[in-house]
Amino acid sequence: MIWQLDLVLLLLVVFCAVATITVKDLLSATIIFSAYSFLMCLLWAEMGAVDVAFTEATVGAGVSTIFFISAIFRTTRRSKD
Repeated sequence: MIWQLDLVLLLLVVFCAVATITVKDLLSATIIFSAYSFLMCLLWAEMGAVDVAFTEATVGAGVSTIFFISAIFRTTRRSKD
């Protein structure tokens, strides 16, 4: 394991987590959450847990992002912010 790569990935994961919570637009939050899942996939793969990384990539960055985006596009806004 390369500790410098682990540190960079961990900092990017924390940045994406904070950005997902603080952003106001739901579509932007979904895209940032997808980036978070992809970075977690890279982190798992770098630590040697390839099966967990593959599951995170397919479910976290793939399927859940599609579900979130489709749910956002099926809803309507009540007020204009």
